[in-house]
Amino acid sequence: MTVQIAQRTLEDLGFADVLRALAHRCRTEPGRERALARPFLDTEDEVTEALELVAEARRLAQEQFSLPLGGVTDLRGALELASKGGLLEPRQLIASAQLLFAFVRTREALEERQHVVPRLAAISRRLPMLEQLAVRIDRSFEADGEISDRASPALREARDRVRGLHRRIKGWLEEKLHDESFLPKLRENYYTIRNGRYVVPVVSSFRGEVPGIVHNASQTGQTLFVEPEGLVGMGNDLAIAQSVVTEEERRILQELTNQLGRESDKVLEGIAAVAELDEVEAAAVLAGDLRAHAPEFRGVESLTLLRLRHPRLLLRDTEVVPNDVEMKGEARAMVVSGPNAGGKTVTLTAVGLCALMLRAGLPIPAGEGSRMPLYRTVHSTVGDAQDLSQGLSTFSAHVVMLRDITLSVGKNSLVLIDEIAADTDPREGAAIAIAVLEELLEKGAVVLVTTHLEELKALAHLDPRFLNARVGFDAKKMAPTYKLQLGAAGASSAIEVASRMGLPEHICTRARDLAMNAGGALAKALAAAEEDRRRLQDDLDRAKVAAEEAERLRAQLEEQKQQFERERKARLMRFNEEVAAASDQAAAEVQELLKVLRAQSNEKAASEARAQLLQRAEEANQRAKAARAELFQVEAPVPAELRVGALVRHSGLNKDVEILELHGDQALVAAGIMKMRVPVSELSGSRTAKPKDTKFPERNKQAQQIQRAKQAAPEAVEATNYRCDVRGMRAEDALAEVESFLDRGMRSGEDSALIIHGHGTGALRQAIRDYLAASPYIRMFRPGENHEGGDGVTVVALRA
Repeated sequence: MTVQIAQRTLEDLGFADVLRALAHRCRTEPGRERALARPFLDTEDEVTEALELVAEARRLAQEQFSLPLGGVTDLRGALELASKGGLLEPRQLIASAQLLFAFVRTREALEERQHVVPRLAAISRRLPMLEQLAVRIDRSFEADGEISDRASPALREARDRVRGLHRRIKGWLEEKLHDESFLPKLRENYYTIRNGRYVVPVVSSFRGEVPGIVHNASQTGQTLFVEPEGLVGMGNDLAIAQSVVTEEERRILQELTNQLGRESDKVLEGIAAVAELDEVEAAAVLAGDLRAHAPEFRGVESLTLLRLRHPRLLLRDTEVVPNDVEMKGEARAMVVSGPNAGGKTVTLTAVGLCALMLRAGLPIPAGEGSRMPLYRTVHSTVGDAQDLSQGLSTFSAHVVMLRDITLSVGKNSLVLIDEIAADTDPREGAAIAIAVLEELLEKGAVVLVTTHLEELKALAHLDPRFLNARVGFDAKKMAPTYKLQLGAAGASSAIEVASRMGLPEHICTRARDLAMNAGGALAKALAAAEEDRRRLQDDLDRAKVAAEEAERLRAQLEEQKQQFERERKARLMRFNEEVAAASDQAAAEVQELLKVLRAQSNEKAASEARAQLLQRAEEANQRAKAARAELFQVEAPVPAELRVGALVRHSGLNKDVEILELHGDQALVAAGIMKMRVPVSELSGSRTAKPKDTKFPERNKQAQQIQRAKQAAPEAVEATNYRCDVRGMRAEDALAEVESFLDRGMRSGEDSALIIHGHGTGALRQAIRDYLAASPYIRMFRPGENHEGGDGVTVVALRA
């Protein structure tokens, strides 16, 4: 059984617009003709093959490759004339040469890529390789279309004779025009050509003095154009030579035409192949413009179109709201409701157009993962079916179309009905609509129908074969959203639409009052069900938001876990490196001590060396234990307890600090005697176990106060020779110098340092001490004593 699509369906859905868009993207006239006549394909294999061809062409487009079809013109008429022995014009022969060259270029290009596009390469093998004939024709013509001297030796010889005669005649005339006795007899000093003969303008009164043949005269008769008697013989020779050239040119044209005519069948087959390649490339371009994909269709019975967009609206560059259209399980009929101008008919026709495009082997404007059966027949009734020529009203014509559809549908049919049974009494119309829909489903058809009838919206609650869908309406903006929502029936919102269209407000208010009291039990039940569904949808939306937040937190924790693992591995690597370095150092020291023992060879030296070895071993053991403890006591960061007095870990210092104050996203923390303000984002849970409370809290409190007092008491810091002089510098330069100075001191193992900044205004001193208060290098600092330089210096204790 072949595919059957009624002409009315093609017109309702506007499939011709899709074909015209396809033809517009073709580059050859045969390709455009083929696109406009693109057929519907009968079998799954044919559809699969067509979609694979388009997919191959899209792969070429992604590589920025376009078929080399430049120079392809429609020469089917000229080839038919050539095959019958006619004579082609030079422009037709030149066009045929360009066509043959295009065949060669296209075939070679696709065969080079046959591993990527095997199907397109197979089509290209139908292109004839007639490059020799193309070269023969191309060499026979100049760029301006004139037959070239290269076309044949006889033509070159004949033209050489013509050119020689032209030179002789012009030489004779030039000599005459310089003859003082001849010039007075001429109207002007020049020569020209009349009727293919060289002539001079002779004054009519001197006609008897210039023997020759008159070929023309001026309008006044005062000037005669005379071929002098001395030129007649050479003129005759020129005419004969030119006739020889003309005959040879005609012979060449006939020869080339005959050669092309003998290959006309191959060339016509090549034009057909080029048209097919051109159409496939145009289909790929169209698919790219529509952002289309090939749906799964083999063995598919359910309909799932993801992010469906209407192809005709896309072709008009209209902003389109994508929608999901799904009918799964037992559902075979979708009842689409909602406000007028809300997109119901757009959804209906979009599905129908996708069914036709798929049958034509074209990708559809839906997302990846879409599924669509290959419908054998597609029927539609969209718009006003009124037919005054047959005396049919709108409702009567609509019923006639419903009758025809019910008689012709069967299994694997798609039926699209817009506003079913709308133009009559609502109760009787609903009864007719339900009966028609049940008949269509009994025959195995898939149906999409739009309606405002409440009884049809209720079918989904009574029959699992029916599925409700609605187009949205924004009550705040009083406008449709064009978003399709599955599983819910929509209100018509007719009064709101009427108000938006300018109907006077007092009329709309009166209509609302009447509508409030006009609803029957069914309408009220549907409204209650819709309210329940809305609340459930709100709950579902909130659950989705919570799930997304939980997933985000899980991802953050996973990232923290990975970061912790990276830090642990880095610590392990540093531990191994330190152990290796310590081992190397211990081995070197042992070797040195052995050398000393061998040199001294006495018991006292041996005893001292043994004590040193034991001391080195103990020191190495203690370093290893400390490194191992540091490594394996690392814990994954935990959320910080942000309250005043809490211990937290600062990521920059990598040590526990105490929170002294909290101000928004900033915290004042203390690390020993050092205080600093840091973002709370740099704080995490403490790594130090909290001290257990004693049975005597007051005693414990006093002990804590004593401990804090001990910590607050500055340790003695002696002046040192390791000093930095920044007197006279700007604060910015001085801080950079101090930072570099402290870096060097930490690397060299200095315990303390002296910074000389002078007294001055005190700004430089304050800037340096503010920097020292926040520096992780500093254990403490103090002003200098009188013998050290007083307040003009700062004594610094570096961390070990």
